[in-house]
Amino acid sequence: MTPDQAVEQAYRDEWSRLLALLVTRLRRFDVAEDSLQDAFVAAARVWPARGVPQRPAAWLWTTAYRRALDHLRQEQTAARRLPLLIADPPAAAFAALPAEAFADSPGEACAGPPAAALLVPPGAAELGGEDGDVPDERLRLLFACCHPALRADARAALMLRFVAGLTTAEIARLFLVSEPTMAARLTRAKAKMAVAGIPLRAPTAADLPARLDVVLKVIYLIFTEGYRATAGPDLLRPRLADEAIRLGYLVGELLPGESRTLALLALMLFQHARRDARVAPDGALILLPDQDRSRWHHDEIARGASLLGLLEATPMPGEYHLQALIAAEHAGPAPTDWPRIAHLYAELERRLPSPMIRLNRAVAIAEAGSPEAALSLLDGLTVRDSHLLPAVRAELLTRLDRPAEAAVAFDEALALVRTDPEREHLRRRRDAL
Repeated sequence: MTPDQAVEQAYRDEWSRLLALLVTRLRRFDVAEDSLQDAFVAAARVWPARGVPQRPAAWLWTTAYRRALDHLRQEQTAARRLPLLIADPPAAAFAALPAEAFADSPGEACAGPPAAALLVPPGAAELGGEDGDVPDERLRLLFACCHPALRADARAALMLRFVAGLTTAEIARLFLVSEPTMAARLTRAKAKMAVAGIPLRAPTAADLPARLDVVLKVIYLIFTEGYRATAGPDLLRPRLADEAIRLGYLVGELLPGESRTLALLALMLFQHARRDARVAPDGALILLPDQDRSRWHHDEIARGASLLGLLEATPMPGEYHLQALIAAEHAGPAPTDWPRIAHLYAELERRLPSPMIRLNRAVAIAEAGSPEAALSLLDGLTVRDSHLLPAVRAELLTRLDRPAEAAVAFDEALALVRTDPEREHLRRRRDAL
């Protein structure tokens, strides 16, 4: 692996974990983001010349934290020099840092920030210097971002940015809004967190009930981006999906037996189990009927089935339970029971109407043998800034032997698609008309 590739891989694998750690230590979202970006720029410059460090994440953490402290010192100096122009001195950022941030050793608080301590990130002893392990603070940040003082949409956006590490553009696509709208939402949410003084502490079981719905929603959004990326050269982002499942298990440990958490875990396990069969060695998309089922992770399917079995006595299946039942059908032995899937989607749409659920219901109805009925379900449906609706319409028109209309729909989908594997798949389907 070249140094440039190592930087790219570190960005994909470590950005979210490092960002969460910086935010929880600094209490400043803006400084954390800017410092981490500077660290990756430094890595792109230094690693090709000096070689990739043995533990890239620890190197990036040390570099980013030192940049952050430099930034805060500069703010403090500016505040002293221009006291009459500063209404809210940035030096307060230092006051917000835990005393341990300036300690000579972990857990040893000191009265002020000695120069030597400023150059050593907190927890350096546990990290073992630049070659040590980096602690994971994402669960702590996850619950801070779910604070009731924030609006629900702001909570979800913050978690996707600072816990999952998604870009503003990726979050905007998940929420089906424009990028400027999402950027403004994130800015307002960060300001609200600072003004409200929301604590960044490890969650307890008592914290969960009031915040669980938003936490689970965001965990599933993180998983969704890992299961099917909204943009880029790859269809899958398996590390992101793995992280969502890990967070789901952590939430389950904090609140054992919670049916919504069990259902979401089952849903993610069923879907993630097929990851190796969903793309060819060259990265090409492989549809469900063409997948090599021997490449599915059957141990994960079995775990999902066990979790689903714990929910059998649930009197009224919820949103994640219904979706888990659908995913179980996809992960079951051939042939897939499409009529049952269509029925489950109809029930899900009745409880939670949304364009994407209607779209998936139409696909299931078509696979069950009724493409005309499926096409009629799409009348008047709109899905903002997504290729999925015109792509499904194109496939239905193809099955109904209406190639001219199908070509128009394929062209519309090609204009919107953002992942390379899906673009190539649509192009092949278009050329086959």
